[in-house]
Amino acid sequence: MKLLSILFGTFILALLVTFVVQGKPNFLFSGNLGMAVFIIFTGLSHFKFQKGMAMMIPGFVPGKMFWVYATGVLEIAAGIGLMIPSIRELTAILLIIFYILVFIANINSSKKKINIFKADYTGPGMQYLYRERIPMQIILIAWTLYFGLYLV
Repeated sequence: MKLLSILFGTFILALLVTFVVQGKPNFLFSGNLGMAVFIIFTGLSHFKFQKGMAMMIPGFVPGKMFWVYATGVLEIAAGIGLMIPSIRELTAILLIIFYILVFIANINSSKKKINIFKADYTGPGMQYLYRERIPMQIILIAWTLYFGLYLV
């Protein structure tokens, strides 16, 4: 859940800045900026923790490093896309699909007790999935639905 501090922190900071600059908080901009910063941050982590992330991918999937780098690039692109009004809705829909698909890797990672930061098998296991990852996935999907599809 530490990652969510990036999402919420950026959102709150953007609300404060838009309030000071515009005289009222801009929820749509702030919500999308929060998710954009979050998803760009996680996309960049694919290049720092690539070995651990490759371990998360189920064994039957070929070309693991390709998928680690490709999803990192996709996450960075999604962050940018959320900030472009003309493609925000499409980006949000694709990002929600991505969150659902990547959850499979999170289940695999939890079963194997993968620690992506150390690229070993010392991770918290299924506790992480139930206590952190599932709630975080729900928040990310709901957030993207709410702000990315203009449900504000």
